[in-house]
Amino acid sequence: MPKTQYYTATSIDGYIADQHNSLDWLFETGDGREDESGAEPFAAFFADVGAFAMGATTYEWVHNHEKLGVHPEKWREYYADVPSWVFTHRDLPPLPGSTVHFVQGDVRPVHAAMTKAAAGKNIWLVGGGELAATFADAGLLDEIILGVAPVTLGAGAPVLPRRLTSSRLTLTALERRGPFAYLTYAVGAPN
Repeated sequence: MPKTQYYTATSIDGYIADQHNSLDWLFETGDGREDESGAEPFAAFFADVGAFAMGATTYEWVHNHEKLGVHPEKWREYYADVPSWVFTHRDLPPLPGSTVHFVQGDVRPVHAAMTKAAAGKNIWLVGGGELAATFADAGLLDEIILGVAPVTLGAGAPVLPRRLTSSRLTLTALERRGPFAYLTYAVGAPN
């Protein structure tokens, strides 16, 4: 059964971006995508993704950091032709030749469109935490996968700015990949 998954890296103190909305801290620690054998579990994860969504701040950071305005082909290198949705309330630079859809409002109809586009594969919520929390509020988040990096940021964008109690979260997997600890939680329906 396909899942809607929030897969993200976080600092030990629970931030996915620093106070300047930067992910540079993540690249300083390595990305944690390789396991002890050198295999890339992220590639296996992404092979099961049929659609994905991100928030405007995440999209802007990727767009600026990767200089997608000059090199839009990089998007395709990273994400192939997997359909994507960017939730935003402001105008963002489009990516010619990509499958990026800019949307706003209720996540439910967008989730339905993503599910159809995913054609039996999983949906990945890239970030940010507010977007993932909105899917959780709507009962549309099945799993949280956290790559906990060996760093503290002290402030920034929280991994999930909502209260989800242990009655909704069940630890289903735990593993080490290099300096990262990966925690996987099944997410139950809202009460």
